[in-house]
Amino acid sequence: MRLCKDPKWFRYEMVRYAREHGVKPTARAFNTTPKTVRKWLSRWQPGSMRGLEDRRSEPSGKKPSRIEEKQRELAIELKKKLRSWGAQRIRRDFSLTISEKAIRKIWREEGLSRKKRRKHKTKNDLREIKAKWCIFESKTLRNEVQIDVDTKYLYDIPEYWPQMRRYNLPRFQFTAREVVSGLQFTGYASECTLTVASLFAQIIIDHLKACGVNLQGSRIQTDNGTEFIGSWSAKETSLFTNTVLAEKGLSHHTIPPGAHTYQADVETVHGIIENEFFVVEQFDSAKTFFEKATAYILWFNIARKNSYKQNRTPWNIITERDQSISPNIATLPAINLDQILKFQLLKPNKRGYLYVQYPYSVDYKAEPLRPATARLRVLPSGFTHDGFLPTTSQGSPAGDLLRRCN
Repeated sequence: MRLCKDPKWFRYEMVRYAREHGVKPTARAFNTTPKTVRKWLSRWQPGSMRGLEDRRSEPSGKKPSRIEEKQRELAIELKKKLRSWGAQRIRRDFSLTISEKAIRKIWREEGLSRKKRRKHKTKNDLREIKAKWCIFESKTLRNEVQIDVDTKYLYDIPEYWPQMRRYNLPRFQFTAREVVSGLQFTGYASECTLTVASLFAQIIIDHLKACGVNLQGSRIQTDNGTEFIGSWSAKETSLFTNTVLAEKGLSHHTIPPGAHTYQADVETVHGIIENEFFVVEQFDSAKTFFEKATAYILWFNIARKNSYKQNRTPWNIITERDQSISPNIATLPAINLDQILKFQLLKPNKRGYLYVQYPYSVDYKAEPLRPATARLRVLPSGFTHDGFLPTTSQGSPAGDLLRRCN
């Protein structure tokens, strides 16, 4: 009876035993005190279960906690609009007065909670070590500046796949992320090839240089995908590696095979952008896709607070470390790599003929692709955040090229 889940049945057996054997033997048998046995004997009404209920009251001076109906409705409304957001972020960004535990309880009652999609590998937490690295500019003899580059396959996202097929949207995302600040750049393409990856790397390098970043002593880290290293049996370095090495002081590092945690920073942001963008957004054309992708990347770099970086945005961290870096560094739009590559391949040669230079015939030892640099409008008119209004990107690279392709 000690294992009985209903306390009334336990008390019933106790008082029945006490009437037969006495108070003290009952206290010993039921591992309680004689005072407790006498209490239930005095309350019990023989022949029934009445009198064995709890009579506990709320502690004096304390009132039961209640959730205001307005806060409850707001928590439900926000969760329906922002399905991928958690209780901590919604409470922080919308200044809810109820606790995170209460918000999760409301969501469970309304059937709004959902399980996160977990990866098959657990990533090591190296935030404390990476936070001590330099941002973009290496001031020590060791290379401590790292930009992770990786690709994300978009056609395995159930919410995005039908729209991708219907409107011929990009199938791959190329992502570059600086590990200290979390600053992120994205490019989209229909193919995951060495030529496209090299073009993406060149645009990112030129953009960082135009924003006043010193890449001396920095490194770009990738996995061993063929879009980065070319063929496994190739005897020469790949086009991607040559593109990176063409910038003085910049190096290309590849992770050991199977070492997935080495790319934890960029893999993490792939999960974030899937939940916050691809799962929730709807598109009706390629133009709409790139407009929304640009709006998301601007919000991510300038306004989105990262709880793992002390609730700071990437731009906050950059300004804390180096105020000489141009604000335009965080305003590079989502890059349409297919359109830029098409422009590169179809541009006339020096003799004036229209000569298509196919990706597989590119000479790896030749000069890497270098898109033109000019100014580019990357923020909507009137956009502002934290007091600055960058209506144009002063010296942002690929501007003229992107504008001519649009």
